[in-house]
Amino acid sequence: MKRLLAGIALMAAASLPAWAQKTVTFAYQDMVVPFRWVQQSGEIEKATGYKINWRQFGGGGDVIRAMASGDVQLGEAGSAPVATAISQGLDVELFWILDDIGAAEALVARDGSNIKTVADLKGKKVATPFVSTSHFHLLYAMELAGLKPTDAQVLNMRPPEIAAAWARGDIDATFIWDPALDTAKKTGKVLVTSGELCKKGKCTFDGLIVSKKFAAENAAFMTALVKAIAKADADYRANPAAWAGDKDKLAAVAKWSGAKPADVAGAMALYAFPSAAEQASATWLGGGAAGGAAKALTETAKFLKDQGRIQQVSPDYSKSVNPAFAQGAAK
Repeated sequence: MKRLLAGIALMAAASLPAWAQKTVTFAYQDMVVPFRWVQQSGEIEKATGYKINWRQFGGGGDVIRAMASGDVQLGEAGSAPVATAISQGLDVELFWILDDIGAAEALVARDGSNIKTVADLKGKKVATPFVSTSHFHLLYAMELAGLKPTDAQVLNMRPPEIAAAWARGDIDATFIWDPALDTAKKTGKVLVTSGELCKKGKCTFDGLIVSKKFAAENAAFMTALVKAIAKADADYRANPAAWAGDKDKLAAVAKWSGAKPADVAGAMALYAFPSAAEQASATWLGGGAAGGAAKALTETAKFLKDQGRIQQVSPDYSKSVNPAFAQGAAK
């Protein structure tokens, strides 16, 4: 009977006139992820009857500002913007790990620089965009190697500037993402990736956040959203080659992310997409203050405070991490 009633409810929602439909605005970015196929397919809209306004933003900071204004209910943002939002008291919660950055960001040493390990960065010129996830992980890698931030000449450069400086031979190493990462790899050696540093204790990620009020009032929509993303991620993990070889899916990812279709498969392969069960566990969203996401946000907030970007670190980031929807999708 419950299934019958649920089916009737969904049919009723789908048949509502446009003016009576619930509308939600979702801020997305250019990450090359399986979620783009969910956007293209309209699966969530069909399942819930909601109208989704998809709005693309150029960065996590822009997403956070839009959510603070009340114009946006859900959005994609990296761990640094998410930590910033929570630290500044924005009433949002992290409910899904869109991607573990994995090998998509890495520290690369130039061929001929005599840098064979992270410890060899001492006295060298290392470029990275300041207050980014790459900057955060560069300093963490140096810490693990017994180096202080001042032991190397850490330079603040944007990705295009890094690529140009690398081509001129002006820098010895860089911690960066594509396309500058790909440029550096051609004449350099990867010393460590963000994924490897995550396993050592400090993670970076791209996540989905939502207004707590919206999540509480629209639980059925949130459940449908998470289940759709979890299914797309699972399909990709099961057979990345087949998924990336599907012309329709490639076209969808390229359309929504702005990537070239030929670059989609390679870009997606650098990321990791945690399963719903992993997300629900203490590895990511579960576990309270001891959970992976809460710890990552805490460490990132400390970094942001040291860099002068936020005034204070929240005493408990787990209060803004909600594993409930991932737990529901994992069943």
